[in-house]
Amino acid sequence: DLQTIVPNIAKDWKWNSDFTQLTFYLRKGHRWSDGAPFTAEDVKFWYDHLGLSPLVMEKPKDYLLVAGKRMEVMVINETTVKFFLPAPKPGLLAHFATSFAQGFQPKHFLGPYHPAINPDADKLAQKAGFENGLAVIKAYFGNSDWTDTPSPLLNSPDKVAKLPADVIPTLESHMTITDTTEGRHLVANPYFHIVDTQGNQLPYISEQDEVYINDNEVRILKLVNAEADYKEQSLQLASAPLLLENQEKGDYTIHLRPEITLSTFAFNVTSADLEKRKVFGDLRFRQAMSVAINRAEINEVAYFGQGTPKQYIGFSPTPSFVDKKWESHMAQFDPGMANRLLDEIGMKDTDGDGSRELPNGNKIVLNLQFSTQGIAGQVVELVAQNWSDVGIKTTVKEVTPDEFRSAQSSNALDVTIWRKSQPMAIMLGNNELWVPPFSDYFGIRTGMLWAEYVDSNGSKGVKPPAYVMQMIDDINAFQSAPAGSAESNKLGARLVKNMVGNLLFIGIAQAPAPIYHRNALKNFTEFKTHSYEYYRTYPYRGTQWYLDE
Repeated sequence: DLQTIVPNIAKDWKWNSDFTQLTFYLRKGHRWSDGAPFTAEDVKFWYDHLGLSPLVMEKPKDYLLVAGKRMEVMVINETTVKFFLPAPKPGLLAHFATSFAQGFQPKHFLGPYHPAINPDADKLAQKAGFENGLAVIKAYFGNSDWTDTPSPLLNSPDKVAKLPADVIPTLESHMTITDTTEGRHLVANPYFHIVDTQGNQLPYISEQDEVYINDNEVRILKLVNAEADYKEQSLQLASAPLLLENQEKGDYTIHLRPEITLSTFAFNVTSADLEKRKVFGDLRFRQAMSVAINRAEINEVAYFGQGTPKQYIGFSPTPSFVDKKWESHMAQFDPGMANRLLDEIGMKDTDGDGSRELPNGNKIVLNLQFSTQGIAGQVVELVAQNWSDVGIKTTVKEVTPDEFRSAQSSNALDVTIWRKSQPMAIMLGNNELWVPPFSDYFGIRTGMLWAEYVDSNGSKGVKPPAYVMQMIDDINAFQSAPAGSAESNKLGARLVKNMVGNLLFIGIAQAPAPIYHRNALKNFTEFKTHSYEYYRTYPYRGTQWYLDE
């Protein structure tokens, strides 16, 4: 139901009365995929020596902290671990239940390469051809908490033979045995902890291939030809007519399910180009770009009338404490207003070529780079045309997800484009949508130099405006306040006012999207949403799927 939290890696948990202590009870006899015991030590190792270690992660992820302060993790015994929080954070449990980031890593496997645990870590690593122990941890763990980080099979193929294993041990249902730029081959984890009611160990499907197809036309053709068993990520509503038309012929089923997120654009308010930074940082420019967009037309043309034109507000669905006016704030189609605002800030067509220049007279062309994993190309093209119609010249270029993410995190894009929004339950445990750069590496970001300032306590980067600093304080207080209380509602309403009123992110529309599965794939439960926010298949127990053929 996307609401009830159920046991999985932890068989149970318990909060204290004020939500400052969270105890997890693990399963006796649980083992990693290599057969080693999984214990509370693996949770403490993950938090103390990976998540909070500047040797591994440059800075702690926001969800690892409570109001900017670290938690303490105590091992009670092999199967009991307790988190001590410096302030209440009831949403921490929901974070662990919904995020791809796993709150445990194999200490027995990575620990020997960590200098804080093994003084001979570097010597051990050098025997395998690595510079030091941290380089081995990077090869396995990726210096991130991303579950699908490339394994040594892909990132260190010339050294993998001297490592203790090709891939890091896992508690997941499947483990990788082949990892290339074209895809991965996975086999069932022999120690996976879930069994069915008849005592049969899951997963039912013992092997699976994950194939990477970046070209959207090729991807859709393969689906039409029933060359995949399941697909959700990167499928946009624009592909639905062709997929629906060929359902019977291809012996597959398409479910159109509502998105949690909405298509979103953001201007680089800390651009390395100071003239662009001045313009992109001017609220009037962002207002002009928002009202220049014909959302009704985009909904009819790109979303077949199935979407809801809407401004980005952060929360999805909209909580009761949010004034509905924000959903339509600066979302009207008003090119006249856009032109007046652009004139007002000094962006005029000084050479008569039909396109506006920057206030200093320099040319400006917005290079709109996008990935179909994040947004449909037709939406980007229509927005580009709307902006061109008010004199802002644009170009459109499709890139791979990795190319987009790398460029935006390097502060190299004028405009970032993806989908964005989160349910309140997730925000109560993770504040990333309200703190610069307003997403993790995988989502849509802006204000990279603001983030640098915040992370360095002001020693580097660019100081954010007061409303951004207010959002940082408010999201921390919001996470500690009792949900539904007057204080919580007041903080949530102010978060939305500051975010939407300043149009850091410009929403387009919220629409359904297709989910694909072959009819031979059984035990397939129809998804409630088309969303990444609950980590795709996890709520629907993909380990119970099987192939009837």
